[in-house]
Amino acid sequence: MTHCALCKAEDTAPVTVAPKDLSVALCATCRAGLEAAPEDGPHWQCLNEAIWSTEPAEQVIAWRLLNRLNTAWARDVLDMAYLEPDVLDWAKAEDAPSEAVIHRDCNGAILSDGDTVTLIKALPVKGAGFTAKQGTAVRRISLEPDNAEHISGRVEGQRIVILTKFVKKA
Repeated sequence: MTHCALCKAEDTAPVTVAPKDLSVALCATCRAGLEAAPEDGPHWQCLNEAIWSTEPAEQVIAWRLLNRLNTAWARDVLDMAYLEPDVLDWAKAEDAPSEAVIHRDCNGAILSDGDTVTLIKALPVKGAGFTAKQGTAVRRISLEPDNAEHISGRVEGQRIVILTKFVKKA
């Protein structure tokens, strides 16, 4: 029986790694992650090892999934990983984002996961019963992958969503 090239699960099906015509066996979860943006979860920890595979097609798939996850741990794995230049070009060829979501603060500075931002005005927090004061630092923000105007972070122990137009990068 063939095992998934990434997570070693059984019950696999071959997937062609474009633009080259090489195929690898993937489980249903890994195939779904390639077809749509995967959500962070324990299943994707398998990519920590898969990116180091000796098979270029497996490295390409791991690289593409790590990029789509867009989480701090996935970026850390990508920063540590080394792909031969031709393999990296292969991975980027099919995975070029068509409409990359770029988060910018009130001054136009690009925001990244883990950044620290400062509130530029007092914001009432609906449902929490307090107002986040102007000048409050929000550390280790998370970017909302589907909306360039939303970030999230902790203020007074509460996880809140903040509009990027009300923050500046620290």
